[in-house]
Amino acid sequence: MPKQKTKSGAKKRFKMTATGKVKVLQAGKRHGMIKRTPKFIRQARGTTVLAPQDAAIVKIYMPYNR
Repeated sequence: MPKQKTKSGAKKRFKMTATGKVKVLQAGKRHGMIKRTPKFIRQARGTTVLAPQDAAIVKIYMPYNR
């Protein structure tokens, strides 16, 4: 049985937690920060966990990180 391939873009953007959830950086912080509120900037620090519906798609792209 041949090995499955991992999507290169997915392995750069996502990490898996020990419980199998998908961790991702907060979105919306690349540019245009002047128009963002300080509350948004503060709450968008660090990482977040993807919703289960989105995590299911990412897990297909990363078959060996389950």
